[in-house]
Amino acid sequence: MDLMKFLASDFNWAWALAAAASGAMLAIPALRAKTGGPAVSPALATQLMNREDAVVVDVREPDEWKTGHILNARHIPLGDLEKRLGDLAKFKAKPVILSCRSGSRASSAAGVLRKNGFEKVYVLEGGMQGWEQAGLPTSKK
Repeated sequence: MDLMKFLASDFNWAWALAAAASGAMLAIPALRAKTGGPAVSPALATQLMNREDAVVVDVREPDEWKTGHILNARHIPLGDLEKRLGDLAKFKAKPVILSCRSGSRASSAAGVLRKNGFEKVYVLEGGMQGWEQAGLPTSKK
């Protein structure tokens, strides 16, 4: 069937748009992984923390941090990350897991770390929301 004839039908336009939207939704995680780093589930993050001594860096704002964070995480707000890279320099060869509320800021932070020579950078899938939904512990200290 000729593509133009297929698209000429109003009904087929809806299918074509649905297919395009579906393709875009599949592409977004792949693009995010290339720019920020691979995402890790809360379960895989805990394995990295326990088995490979991964460092967790929470890039949320101070008021968000106070509501609860991953135990032993380091707090460096995204806006301060570039000027505080020295605080993380000793962890360049270790796995670094970045966390925020939902994953967007962590993805941006991962790009900054990768650009500055960090080798194993991961984004916590779902951020703190995903961590809490998985029933994993948080700290307010």
